[in-house]
Amino acid sequence: MYQPTWNFEPLVQAMMLVSIRPSPCTVASSARLLHASSRACNLVAPPDPVSHMRPIIYSDAPPPAPPSLIRHPYSLTEFASGAAKKHLRSQENALQFKLQRQQLDDFHHNFWFDSNTRFEAAKQAVLAGLQPSATASDKEHTLSEFYRQWYLQEAARTDEYTTEYRRRNLALVKLGARVELENFASRVSDLFSFSKK
Repeated sequence: MYQPTWNFEPLVQAMMLVSIRPSPCTVASSARLLHASSRACNLVAPPDPVSHMRPIIYSDAPPPAPPSLIRHPYSLTEFASGAAKKHLRSQENALQFKLQRQQLDDFHHNFWFDSNTRFEAAKQAVLAGLQPSATASDKEHTLSEFYRQWYLQEAARTDEYTTEYRRRNLALVKLGARVELENFASRVSDLFSFSKK
């Protein structure tokens, strides 16, 4: 009867070369296990077939507003105390950030969806206008002229879009910084109020 012989010496030597100290990634993932909440991360979806933009699925997206027929006649922050008012203002800013972020993504997607739809329709119209006996060189020349005209025609519209996109993006960055600063201040104040008790 054949008995295989196992040589464990290379394996033992390899195990001895492994660092005893865990890597920072291991420490970070181990620390993550101490949290009760799940890890939040944004997902990137496949590109839209028309706009060619890859939508982002945010892990902290605001929930849809519940259908409500009754409107509250007063602001709920109107009757809050100082600390509660700060907390409500912080929540309002965080919600405003999430909504503006989604609006910016929608603005970006809608512009390119519209632009690409019009581009493809105009391109097909130009190609349909060619003679059936047109050569590849004629088709190439016609498309080259179309691309030049399209660029010139759309330059002002694209510049307006770019200016508006940058303005909105800067406002979003400012609001995001304010939200992060409020969250930091809240954690620090909670830390000091906890240590006083």
